[in-house]
Amino acid sequence: MHWIYLLIAGLFEVGWAIGLKFSHGFSQVIPSILTIIGMIASFYFLSLALKNLPLGTAYAIWTGIGTIGTVIFGILLFKEPVDTVRILCILLIICGITGLKLVSS
Repeated sequence: MHWIYLLIAGLFEVGWAIGLKFSHGFSQVIPSILTIIGMIASFYFLSLALKNLPLGTAYAIWTGIGTIGTVIFGILLFKEPVDTVRILCILLIICGITGLKLVSS
């Protein structure tokens, strides 16, 4: 169950990062509220995952999920550039996340 908590925490991280962009420096009320709720939820689920997972592994995977998700949504929502180097870097992060998952007990 702790891996599910970590996945949920990572997805909430993606959500609050996107919300942060939409909040325009916390000047937009609804996106700001949703961003703060996403932050709280992300940290809550991360804390649940950390009860049973090693700190370094969990943190790296949590930030990896957030990084991959925000890059993908940045491309889709904000027309951020897509190039070979970016895709290669995302694939390297996925390899790192997979490797950490495989070596964790």
